[in-house]
Amino acid sequence: MRTFCKGIIACLVIFTLGSCTTIPEEHKGAAAGAGIGAATGALAGAVLAGEGSRTQGALIGGLVGALVGGAIGNYTVDRQKTAEETASHYNYQGTAGVSIRIESATVSPGAISPGGKVDLLCTYAVMAPQANSQVSLTEIREIRLNNELVGKPEVTSTRTPGTYNSNVPLFLPADAKRGTYKVITTIRSESSSDSRETSFTVR
Repeated sequence: MRTFCKGIIACLVIFTLGSCTTIPEEHKGAAAGAGIGAATGALAGAVLAGEGSRTQGALIGGLVGALVGGAIGNYTVDRQKTAEETASHYNYQGTAGVSIRIESATVSPGAISPGGKVDLLCTYAVMAPQANSQVSLTEIREIRLNNELVGKPEVTSTRTPGTYNSNVPLFLPADAKRGTYKVITTIRSESSSDSRETSFTVR
C-alpha cells in the first residue's frame, strides 16, 4: 500500500509538470484504480488491471469548458470472460491478428442534475493469436457538449485476451451546463480499434 501511494503522488507531481508516466503494479482479483481530480478538472491516476499478472496503466486527461470544476473518479476494470470464451463468442481465428470489439458503451444514469455523478461504462473484447499475449491498449472517453470537447479521460494499459468491463466515473460540477452530452468511447490497440457513441443529459 505504501509503494502504491508513493506511485500516485509521484505520478501527480509529474503530471503537474506536463505529463504522467505509467505505473506498474502486480496483483490478483478484480481490478481497481485511483484517479485524482482537481477543481480545474486536471487529473492523474494509477491504474491496476487484475489479471493475476503484471500490468501497467495510467489515467490522464482533464475537464474543460462546461465541465470545469468537475472531477474524474476511480477507474476500475474487471475481466468477465477468458480468452477462450471470448474467442468462441466471436468465432475468432488467430490468423486475424489482434482484434478489439466493443460490446457495449453506456452512461449510467442517463439523466442527471448538476453536481451529480455518472459512470462511463464499457464492455469490450480483446482477441489475439496467443491466449497469454500482452496487448497494449488505450481507452478513450471523449465527452462533447454542442460539439465542443469538454473532457477526454484516457487510460493506457496492457491486457491479455478476454472480455472486460471498465468504468470511468465522472463527477459533474455544481454549475455544469444543462444539455445533452455525447460520449464517444474508443478502445484502441496498435493494429485494431472500435468506437461507440452514447450520451447523457444534464437537466
